[in-house]
Parts: sequence; structure tokens; C-alpha cells
Amino acid sequence: MARHAMKRLLRGKPSQWATIWLFFLIAIGGLWYPWLGYLMLAMMLGIPVLAYFRSRYWCGNLCPRGAFLDIVLYHFSPHRPYPKLFKKQSFRWAVFSFIMTVFAIRMTLAWGNWVAVGGLFVNMCVVTSIVAILLGMIFNQRAWCAICPMGTLQESLGKLGSGQTKAKKASAKATKLLPPVE
Repeated sequence: MARHAMKRLLRGKPSQWATIWLFFLIAIGGLWYPWLGYLMLAMMLGIPVLAYFRSRYWCGNLCPRGAFLDIVLYHFSPHRPYPKLFKKQSFRWAVFSFIMTVFAIRMTLAWGNWVAVGGLFVNMCVVTSIVAILLGMIFNQRAWCAICPMGTLQESLGKLGSGQTKAKKASAKATKLLPPVE
């Protein structure tokens, strides 16, 4: 019985345990040292490349916020399904557009002040994490992930990437079936 309880308490993948510290470093440490926000920028630049080949692999394995939601918030979540609206592409892209618009406006205002730019990334992390925690306390711990702008982008890039891969494989297969050119 104790082993089962410990396993439930220490839930999460090894990769999530390896990245959860980044969540606290950026969301809390960034409040005092805004340069830490550039870690978020590095992640945001690397995620699309990974997503093209592995779709939402980042979300379930490497995302620091996802690790926090799975490891910590899981224990405080009512585990209710989130609204069907969260699954609609139009709603997810509306959330993406809203957050990117706010981000672009704030980036324009902060541009040139590199500490303020780093602070902007920290602020976006903190605000979206508060929303993620609230949604997790109302629905399930990963409700935010259904509407996460980076997750929405990753899913689209993953479909594009896998579509390219499938097209290349089909083309290679079709080429093999063609008679040799004389």
C-alpha cells in the first residue's frame, strides 16, 4: 500500500522531473532576475523545430509548466473534463492570436530595454501559469494544455511535418514502382 501511495505522490516522467526546475527558475526567479526570461525565448525558438518532427512531444515530456501541472497540480485537481470549446481549433487559434497580439504590443513597448524584454517573457510565463493553475483547479491539471498557444502551434507544425514525411515516403514508394527510364 505504501509503495502505491509513494508512486502516486511521485508521479511524472523522468524527463518531467528533469525540467520542472526550469518552471520555478523562470516563474519565480525571473521576478528578481528578469534575464531568466530569455530561457523562455530559447524554448520558444526550439519548440517549433522539434514540433515539425515530433508534433507535441515537448508538451508531454519536456515542457516545464506541463511537468509542474502533472507532478504538483495533479494532487489538487478535481480531474473533471475541460469544456469541449477547448478542443475547437477556432477557439485555440483565437487564444493563440490574443496572446501573441498582447505579446507583440508589449514587446514593441519594451524593445531596446533588454531587461524589460526578459521581464516580458517572465511576465508571460507567470500570467499564463496563473491561468493554467486556475483551469487545473476547476477542471483537470492539463486543461491549460488544450488551449496553450505553443501546443496549438506545435500540433499544426507536427501535422505539416508528418504530412511532408508521408508525402516523401509515398513519392519514394511510387518512384520505386516506376519502370526504369531508357
